[in-house]
Parts: sequence; C-alpha cells; structure tokens
Amino acid sequence: MKKIYGRILLSGTASALALGMAGAAHAQAFYLQEQSVRAQGRAFSGEAADTGVDSIWWNPAAIAGMEGGEAAVHASAILPSGKVSDQGTVIVRPGQAPASVGGDPVEKNPINNGLLPSGAVAYGFGKVAVGLAVTSPYSFTTNYSADSWARYTADKTKLRTIDIQPTVAVELSPGLKLGAGLNIEYADATLSNALPNLSPLLADGHQKLSGNGWDLGWSVGAQYHTGPLSLGLSYKSSVEHTLKGEVETTGLLGPLAGQNGTIATKARFSTPWQAVGSIRYRATDKLTLNGQVVRYGWSEFDSIDLGDPLNVSIPENYKNSWSYAVGADYMVSPQWTVRAGVQYAGTPTRDGERDARVPDSDRWNFSAGTSYAVSDAFTVDAAASYISFKDASIDRTTAAYAGTPVQTPILVDGTLTDASALVFSLGARVKF
Repeated sequence: MKKIYGRILLSGTASALALGMAGAAHAQAFYLQEQSVRAQGRAFSGEAADTGVDSIWWNPAAIAGMEGGEAAVHASAILPSGKVSDQGTVIVRPGQAPASVGGDPVEKNPINNGLLPSGAVAYGFGKVAVGLAVTSPYSFTTNYSADSWARYTADKTKLRTIDIQPTVAVELSPGLKLGAGLNIEYADATLSNALPNLSPLLADGHQKLSGNGWDLGWSVGAQYHTGPLSLGLSYKSSVEHTLKGEVETTGLLGPLAGQNGTIATKARFSTPWQAVGSIRYRATDKLTLNGQVVRYGWSEFDSIDLGDPLNVSIPENYKNSWSYAVGADYMVSPQWTVRAGVQYAGTPTRDGERDARVPDSDRWNFSAGTSYAVSDAFTVDAAASYISFKDASIDRTTAAYAGTPVQTPILVDGTLTDASALVFSLGARVKF
C-alpha cells in the first residue's frame, strides 16, 4: 500500500507543489518583480544600470561609490482578475465510461489579491559600499472553490517567500563598479487538491502538502558609466529549495481508505536563474531613456523531487524565457520626476502542459510612475501598472493513482480568458 500511496501523491499534492508555485503571478510564472516603485514606474527597464538601493535587487553593483547612507521601503497592491473555464474536462474511473468531471464550470478571479512589501538599505565608505535588501520575489495565493471543475489539479495554494540579500560593492575605477550578494531565501508553502474516490457517488477525498525551509543563492553584477551612458550586467542564481513538511490525506473511502493519514517528507524544487542586461542613456538634461532584457532560466524548474518514504519525481518541463522592457524618466523640475514604460514577458509554461493551477501566459505590462523630492533627504515614489494576459489553453492531462490498478485519468480541457492585473505601489527613499 505504500507504493500506491506514493502514486496518489504523484498526481495529487506533489503536482500541486510543482504547479501551484507557478500560479499567475504577473511578472513571469511565479516571479514577482515589484522590488522597487521607481523601477515599476518605467516598467522595470534599465534597473541593472541604475544606481542606489532601489536597484540592488537587480544588480548588487548599484550601490558602489555611494557616499553616506540610503534606505528605501515599498509596498505594492496586486489585484489580478480573469476566468478559468471548463471546455469539456473528462474523468475516466476504472471500469467506467468517460464522464464529465462536473463541478462549477467557471472560476472567476481564482488568484487572490495581495500586498507585497520590500525594502533595502545601504551605506557607502568611499569606493566600497555594503547593503541589505529584503524582498518577497515568489509569493501568491490561489483559492478555487471546493466544487470547481479544476479541483483535482487546483484547490488552495499559499506560497510566501522572504529573500534577504546582504551585498558588498566596490568602484574599481571611475565609472566601473562590481558587486556581489548572498540570497538567503525562506519559502513556506501550503498546497492542496481534491482526490477522486472510485465511485462517482462518493464525495471527493482531499490532500494537502505543507512545508518550509531556508536555502541559499547568490547574485553578482557590474556597471559601467561614461558620460550620458550607463550599462549594467547582472546574474542571479537559481535557488534549490528543500521544504520539510508533511502530506495529509483525508476522505478516501473503500479500497483507498487505508491511504488516509499524515506522512512526513521533503520536497525539492529550484527557482529560475536570471541574466539581466540594461542600458540607460541621458538624452537631455531632463530625459533619460532606459532598456532592459532578462533571460530567465526556468528550465531549472524541470521537476519536483520528493524524498523518503515517497521517492517520487514529477517532471515539469518549463522552458527558458525572455522579457523585454523600454521606458523613460523625465525630470519636470529638480524635485519632480515622471516615468513611463512598457514590458513584454513570455510565459515559461508550454501548450499541452498547462493546468488550472498555472493559469500563466504571455503578457504586456504598461506602467507609469512619479517621484517627488520633499527635501534633499526624503523622496516619495508612486507607480501604477496594467498587465494584460493573452488567452491560453489549460490542457495538461493528469491521472490520480497513476500506474496502479485504480489509475484514474483526468483529461483536462479548459481555458484562461479575460486575464489582467492592476498594480498600485507606494514607496519612500531617505538619505542619511
């Protein structure tokens, strides 16, 4: 029976972990990029080439050469919307004809609104500076109804991360800066889904995985500033997470009843690496143009590996992807700056392998923002974004109890439509 238990997990909550962490966060898959209000105002263009604490997440070299201290705090309200709809999903129970999966055929706004905080502080000692950024780059909550058509692959998902990045940077020569940081990352996840009983007359069972853990990554970067031109290159490593937790199974009846209970296990997965290239050009005394390209190493998220006593590996087959952004800063007055930008990001999910727990697709991000210097030491930032998602299929076939005599395929056929997100952010920067 232990073998069957492992197979139950394979198509149940283990898949929830593998997929649920890639819900429709709006930057790309499960990455949230709102680590700076200033950056959001120009659609995250030019961040690796800019200076100060607001750019430390994208490039640790950004603080090199600063004099004195600088701190920033930010908060972003993320308001997603969209529909995840059934187009004819079928369940095939052992010895029975294929039948409709049933349940509510349309889920509106399954991804919850969220508030994303972040902040950074740095202090410069001439050519050398040290800093610390605290962010939450992979966090979201989805909540499908208990009778949703998608319940066997998506029920409740809650993910919270905290990334602490201590950083050191140095200006090697006028205009040439290098930096490095350690990414100390905590992840806490609670993920669940329904399990079908063998008779359609019986209520569904349920499975929940919860776990947490601390793990490490790193960041490096370089900048070159000459005249009106600034260039930046940076690399942020993948973080291989190990979550220690448990799987709880309830509500299974008949031949499956022996699988109810709780078992301790570990789950391993990796976040993507990021390679960032940025340019900023001061076209006039008031106008600065920005551009940024990011290559995301989503192929690191190729599988979820579950440890003893389950020893199950679930392939994910994410693909590497790109984002492109352009934007501008315009200084209306010495105190007041306005910004705007546009960003395109491709999804790392693949057609034929996307399910309701990953309603992710290609998207356009249109942003505007402003900064006002209340004094020489205190600046207030604000930004707003509208993100439009392309309609996409939800079509990943799964199977409960795969590889056992009671294997129960679920032939998923659904769509993501009318998806978008609004993001409103406020922040403040202070020099000391």
